[in-house]
Amino acid sequence: MTITRLGRLSGVALIGALALTACGTDNNTPGASSSGTGTGSSASATGSTTNAAGISCATGTLQLAGSTAQSNAMAEWIKQYQTACPGANINYGGGGSGAGVQQFSAGTIDFAGSDFPLGAKDQPGADARCKTGPAVNLPLVPGPIAVGYNLPGVTTLNLSSATLAKIFDGKISKWSDPAIAKDNPGAKLPSLGIQTFHRSDGSGTSFNFTNYLSNEAKADWSYGPNKDWKAPGGQGAKGSQGVAQGVKSTPGGIGYFEQSFADQSKIPYAKVSNAAGDFVELTKDNTVNFLSKAKVVGTGEDLKLAFDYTNTDKTAYPNLLVTYEIVCSKGNDPAKLALIKSFLGYAASDAGQNLLPGIGYVKLPTNIQQKVQKTIGDLA
Repeated sequence: MTITRLGRLSGVALIGALALTACGTDNNTPGASSSGTGTGSSASATGSTTNAAGISCATGTLQLAGSTAQSNAMAEWIKQYQTACPGANINYGGGGSGAGVQQFSAGTIDFAGSDFPLGAKDQPGADARCKTGPAVNLPLVPGPIAVGYNLPGVTTLNLSSATLAKIFDGKISKWSDPAIAKDNPGAKLPSLGIQTFHRSDGSGTSFNFTNYLSNEAKADWSYGPNKDWKAPGGQGAKGSQGVAQGVKSTPGGIGYFEQSFADQSKIPYAKVSNAAGDFVELTKDNTVNFLSKAKVVGTGEDLKLAFDYTNTDKTAYPNLLVTYEIVCSKGNDPAKLALIKSFLGYAASDAGQNLLPGIGYVKLPTNIQQKVQKTIGDLA
């Protein structure tokens, strides 16, 4: 999955120009990693000052990596933060959730983005890196997962979780199948073969989509939630961009990807069913409504979430992901702590969160946002 808004900046002249104008590119094309450069105080400085934008600025350098699902958000936050806070140099390299967690545990980055929380396999290594306190999961970038389709003549589509499970398991192979017709009474469905597209690389998007199927279609999905695609058949594509492109170019195609990719490529997406069997439209309000019912299941300052897939609210869209920032609760580099807290604090603030809906995400619900803000304030 590769999503970016800032191209990689290179060359002394370009960096100097960016510093003088205090602005960044608004390129929406997926592809490159996100980076930014600020000017002013020494990168080793750790003090902070509150500026006219209301940000408690800090100076220094941060190296970040991980989830590409949040790259648009990170790029926008970096641009805005560095415009307001000269002296900060924050680089986000993307690379994927798994790679980000590995780099964090190895100590080569300051915190990582991951589309799924640390598991039992990764927690010990992350804790060992932090030394004096456990690594924690901070939910920061929520976004809905669209089920996009390419079905000529069909502009509205309902797909139950059971039907989706059978489609992606290869048990339903025609769009005129009775199960799809049952989900869409009165619709004219073509007798067209179904071509499913899934992620070929390990992906938090795959994990969260299959988590939805595992919970809402227990009788029909036997592969569990997994970042690596396990069901047979279909066509693998690298990144959400690759899956979206496959669907867009293939009549009869269907796939899953973040809403921003569907919107960028003008791919229609289906309503999906909830625990009551009602079809729920993908909207930002519906996504926030579902997310607001998530429970914090982490201990201490860890904010790992569990979604409530039993939710029967007709205005709660149940197919989404949250990107977590994996960070040390204690044991952060003292020379970088002020900047880590300042940048994360800005991202979790109303100013930072209000940027998300315009770039394909949703804001954290207030109840979760307040807990994230408290944990950030307690980082040491």
